[in-house]
Amino acid sequence: MPAPDVRKGMPPVELPREEFEKRYRSRFVDPAFQPLQRELDAIVAAAWDAYSGGRKAPLTRKAGPGFADPDYEISVDWLAARDAIMEAQRRHDDSALPRRILIINGSARSEHTCPGEMSKSWRLVKLAEPVFSGMGFAIDILDLSRLTSEFGRQIHPCKSCISTAMPLCHWPCSCYPNYSLGQTDDWMNDIYPLWVAAHGILIVTPVNWYHVPTALKAMMDRLVCADGGNPDPTSTHGKRAKEAKALELKGWPYPRHLAGRYFGLVVHGDSAGAEDLRRSLSDWLTDMSLISAGRKSEAEGYIGYMEPYATSHQALDEDQEFEQEVLNAARALGQALQLALAGKLENPAKGLVDPNPK
Repeated sequence: MPAPDVRKGMPPVELPREEFEKRYRSRFVDPAFQPLQRELDAIVAAAWDAYSGGRKAPLTRKAGPGFADPDYEISVDWLAARDAIMEAQRRHDDSALPRRILIINGSARSEHTCPGEMSKSWRLVKLAEPVFSGMGFAIDILDLSRLTSEFGRQIHPCKSCISTAMPLCHWPCSCYPNYSLGQTDDWMNDIYPLWVAAHGILIVTPVNWYHVPTALKAMMDRLVCADGGNPDPTSTHGKRAKEAKALELKGWPYPRHLAGRYFGLVVHGDSAGAEDLRRSLSDWLTDMSLISAGRKSEAEGYIGYMEPYATSHQALDEDQEFEQEVLNAARALGQALQLALAGKLENPAKGLVDPNPK
């Protein structure tokens, strides 16, 4: 097969100085910044210099031993993210440490910003938490509503490097931070180690327009690097598309960096979409070689079906059957993990080779 070409042809995105400065200064419209115009002028000039110079990763060092190209200048941010993942994997593999459960609140709703009221998903997270602690698990809670309510919390969008070539998608993601474009404060470098350290994951989410909320979808997209991603950016010398294509065509092993972890799901809606979303999430996780803890660990249902939104929390107060389903989902996940750790529950796909891992 001839080496594939790299297709180009999209319209340019470079901003002229005037437009760049207009957008950059829009962050400082608060009158509190008015006395600081001289300082802002200097900051804008420095920001323009970084942008026009395309300095995505201004702080680098040689990759060193263990990489395909030890002399490649690699981002120190990426190296720190890699170290955090490796430490999380060490904790995951250490049998002397408590086994960990990661509970994820997929709702973007928070009492600390515009809605002015907590989400039902958060209540269900807190309902499940004591089940796991009572079984002796260590617990991490990832509350994705902080994306909408906490300063400096962002998950930047996936750039779909995988669609150019799988080895171009690095594990962990090397697309961010991109200092020249102001794409900083990316939360994923803190989120990746939570997934890696976990032995079991429970996702609790509402249905938003037949699908997951924006915050949860952003995290899902950025976890693509855990599903076959390249742990060595020096092998593609950063983001060199041609090198990544050649590497993939040699035969890519598609390493499943989260394989073998167990999962459970709680999906709730008010009128439609819960079952389809639960199935979609289950497919996504099993595609990454995580293991369902069984049908009882995957709960879906409706809270206040077709009733006013204004009384949805009261509907949850009264819906003890759904609360029991949530508790059962947590129990099923916890029990499956206990059995697996005791060697009494084997992954039925263990040892099987996927003929088409993509």
